[in-house]
Amino acid sequence: MHSLPIRVYYEDTDLAGIVYYANYLKFIERGRSEWLRALGIDQARLKADSGHVFAVRRIEADYLRPARFDDLLSVETSLAHLTAARIVVDQTVRRDGVSLFTAAVTLACLDGAGRPVRLPRALTDVLETHSDIAEK
Repeated sequence: MHSLPIRVYYEDTDLAGIVYYANYLKFIERGRSEWLRALGIDQARLKADSGHVFAVRRIEADYLRPARFDDLLSVETSLAHLTAARIVVDQTVRRDGVSLFTAAVTLACLDGAGRPVRLPRALTDVLETHSDIAEK
């Protein structure tokens, strides 16, 4: 599991000082990007070398509790499922260990023309090596 700290800034909130619902999607996007980076996956290099990119195919989200201005949050990301062409990650936004937001995010691998393709073998090897799902 990867954890990314994020501070809630005024720009992230609505008039009541509560994080605007769409900003959770930005927070988890940052969490996924940093998770991949921590695994040694350079998305810019992947695109330059092979044309492969990731696109969000599906998000199932639950808003559990509000985050507020100046909260220090933790965005936790872990691999839930891996197929030949898709990655599913579980993500949770927490404050002081309490879950505020959860999401299951399905990422599709696309080629340079935007067509779905299989994940590069080197990428699946990295994901399987750093995950306990390979043991299930």
